[in-house]
Amino acid sequence: MKLVLIGHGKMGKLLEQRATELGHEVVAALDRENLAQLAALPGADMAVDFSRPETLGAVAAYVRRTGTPLLSGTTGYTPKEMEELRGLGSVAPVLHAANFSLGIAVFRRALAQVSDTLKPAFDIEIEETHHNQKADAPSGTAKLLLSAIDPNREYTPVYGREGNTGARNKKEIGVHALRGGTVAGTHTVSFFGPDEELSITHRAASRLIFVNGALHAAGLLAGRPAGFYVLEDLLFG
Repeated sequence: MKLVLIGHGKMGKLLEQRATELGHEVVAALDRENLAQLAALPGADMAVDFSRPETLGAVAAYVRRTGTPLLSGTTGYTPKEMEELRGLGSVAPVLHAANFSLGIAVFRRALAQVSDTLKPAFDIEIEETHHNQKADAPSGTAKLLLSAIDPNREYTPVYGREGNTGARNKKEIGVHALRGGTVAGTHTVSFFGPDEELSITHRAASRLIFVNGALHAAGLLAGRPAGFYVLEDLLFG
């Protein structure tokens, strides 16, 4: 595939290297300094965006002008920005995922299947750990896991606790963010019940799992009709 890469930080550089190794052609690798070039680029087989929310305007204009499929791994979007991203599905196939790990996709699917059984009697806590350069908290992946547990938003997320908070509310889900070192990403969901505890943890050893997952997903997205997709649509049918 001919790829346009948007965002050329650590993830972008790994994507460029791995895509080239797999035989793809990277026709442009853009960052803040040369993002303006996107306005004149012709269409490609796939645009891969691992940048920041503030680039969405330029990315959206490119997709609307060229009809290029878009795979987005950018996190930290506001609800309004997510609405704009979903709207691009009217002109091209668009996939957005906060985490392209196959393990996380299975994790999320498992949570959706078991959480309704445990929720009435179990307290639920989500903990995520990332490297000290990560800008957003909680992580996009933690939000994905939260939505798998509580798709109808019947519970109140509690982002950390401080002071005399009183007894824990049965209709809350704790979400905690840790930042330090070079951790690629660790996510744990714990269910605390009467006299028993169930915890599920996913650990990323390096960013390569996200790179390989993103390129695999790009192959699955190519050729799809216009629309907005999530990773589970492509992996599980």
